Amino acid sequence: MPIYESIFILAAGALIWFWLDSLKAREIGVRAAQAACAEEGLQFLDESVVGHLEGFGRDDAGHLRLRRSYLFEYSDTGDNRRRGSVTLLGQEIVLLHVRPQLYVVPKTHETLH
Repeated sequence: MPIYESIFILAAGALIWFWLDSLKAREIGVRAAQAACAEEGLQFLDESVVGHLEGFGRDDAGHLRLRRSYLFEYSDTGDNRRRGSVTLLGQEIVLLHVRPQLYVVPKTHETLH
């Protein structure tokens, strides 16, 4: 197989992986935003999040992961729109921001007292 075909197949595979990984991360962001709004008694608006790739970051084990942030809108009165955000490192939520609250998601081995 010529080198150009190999490069094309690898690039296409990487793009498909990135697309599927982004869909999964977006779904995690939507569920986290919905849960935070429900917990705080807020209305999650538009049932969606808008995301962007921030770059790379390292997890607790030192592995390189994609860092993504997702913005969403919610309402506390039903007459206004406020903005919140969810930050993921790989498929793990590291920060969830719903004004005026800021939630730092503890690791599974950590507990808050």
